[in-house]
Amino acid sequence: MKKLVLTLVVFIGVVACKTNPFTGKSTLNFYSNSQLFPTAFAQYDQFLNENKVVEGTAEAKMIEKVGQRIASAAERWLAANGQPGYLKDYKWEYNLVQDETVNAWCMPGGKIVFYTGIMPICQGETGVAVVMGHEVAHALADHGAQRMSAGTLQQLGAVAGNVAIKDPQKRNMFNQAYGVGSSVGLMLPFSRSHETEADLIGLQMMAIAGYNPDEAADLWRRMKAKSGGQAPPEFLSTHPSNDTRIANLENWAPMAKQEAGKFGVTSFE
Repeated sequence: MKKLVLTLVVFIGVVACKTNPFTGKSTLNFYSNSQLFPTAFAQYDQFLNENKVVEGTAEAKMIEKVGQRIASAAERWLAANGQPGYLKDYKWEYNLVQDETVNAWCMPGGKIVFYTGIMPICQGETGVAVVMGHEVAHALADHGAQRMSAGTLQQLGAVAGNVAIKDPQKRNMFNQAYGVGSSVGLMLPFSRSHETEADLIGLQMMAIAGYNPDEAADLWRRMKAKSGGQAPPEFLSTHPSNDTRIANLENWAPMAKQEAGKFGVTSFE
């Protein structure tokens, strides 16, 4: 078993070779844009065909306007930090879908959906910018590819364990322990780290786009109120707790304003 773990660690070290330009850290990612984006784009189009897309309304236009401003801010940041071609394969798209779920999401390559249910929480353009910055950040940081990479490694670990363990009873014990351990000890923390990273990157991008990063913590206070405190413990969740996010966003807002100042942005909506 020790040899199995060592082999997986070495493999992770080999494949974690793409650098996140926003953090400078090497990331677990062995799916190229050319592998991932076409499938993501096709799935996004299928989703739009199967759901009611809101078009032409003030809210729908706001979603597109905010998305374009934040994507433009990302392009400016990347160009200024030595990555002018980073977004060449991205095809940004922002749609509002009729659904009362309080949610928004992003697919690899910049395909973003807002549900109408989140709009009352946003309370206007700056609130939309908080959510949009977070979703754009997921695309910028290749979080989709990283989740797929981590999932693949999790599956490989399970297969390797089942091959290595010959005794059926011990194999069953391994599968039970591995399922819980790899989820709580690896996949859930991995997901939470992505959400935290997207909060940080998104806060900077919305500030560079001219939106007030101080509003981010207030949006998450409204999210917390909407949830009524009904949430699993943080260590069993894919997301940080509302309180953790609020504290982080409050701490990061001054830094986001400083980053925006580097691009001549000193006043915010």
